[in-house]
Amino acid sequence: MPLPIGDTVGILADNLRIRKSVLPVSAESVSAWAKGLGLPRGGETILYTGRMYQLIPYIEALNKVQEKIEDSWIADFVKVGRVVNRFINVSGLLAVPPKSMRESCSRILANIARLLGQAGIEFGYLYEEDLYSGALVYDLGVDDVLEAHARRVVDVFKKYRVRNIITVDPHTTHMLRSVYPALIKGYNLQVKSYLEILAERDLKPRKELRLEAAIHDSCLYARHENVLQEQRTLLEKAGIDVREPAESGKFTFCCGGPAESLFPRKAKEYAKKRVDQIKKVSFRAVTMCPICLVNLQKAAGGEIQLEDISSYLVQAYCGG
Repeated sequence: MPLPIGDTVGILADNLRIRKSVLPVSAESVSAWAKGLGLPRGGETILYTGRMYQLIPYIEALNKVQEKIEDSWIADFVKVGRVVNRFINVSGLLAVPPKSMRESCSRILANIARLLGQAGIEFGYLYEEDLYSGALVYDLGVDDVLEAHARRVVDVFKKYRVRNIITVDPHTTHMLRSVYPALIKGYNLQVKSYLEILAERDLKPRKELRLEAAIHDSCLYARHENVLQEQRTLLEKAGIDVREPAESGKFTFCCGGPAESLFPRKAKEYAKKRVDQIKKVSFRAVTMCPICLVNLQKAAGGEIQLEDISSYLVQAYCGG
């Protein structure tokens, strides 16, 4: 029996409404990546993670549980699970990711901070007040919960008098740049992806990488936010021969990840198709979205080497 859609979406929406995130993660875990970096709290310009990279290990752990439940008799009890989850954080208890995956995602965020520092950008961070953007409930159409949460996020920005926001992933960029303005009257924050900022700064590489890699574009960057050339410019200047798989650029093929919370098997099918396209042009590929990264890594099963784009950029522009 498939997972019951209404109750599965309801659990995620309840978590956002009650616990400020679709999967509750401790404030200490959210800001662990910034430990020792000396980033000031708040400021006119901030690096806003929207918790995407921090949440991915927990979402992956929960999806493994969902895969076991899907098509089993236990799926009948998801409705009961939703009721219990309102009082006891059941989803948080089920989602226990490996330490290595949490460390890998933290490293990506630290790399992005290093790159911005190398470009001479001064920015702060909100630490435990770096709230989730609500991207998943937006994708799932839970509009009433999303609007209330968006106001909560913007109230934090107002508290710190934030005017400029640097984002680290396409989902958060899309939420803050295109979705929030339609929800909140008077919203006037300037939002840019770190890739756009690095490209504008015309960074000079300290090390030429001399390798080739396929590029997998994010659907949101490509089709909604027009972030297409920046990543290619940065990679090419770093000495990477960028290979384009079939259906790249504006017509990029979906990694399947956004469907994973409801249809894990279907998400795997899409990811496998994308991996097959990438394999035809390179055994190495870069992504710029944490959802794309983990979904394609699972489908690839080690057949191709997948890395977040920041891993290569930090080698080239920061010297390792």
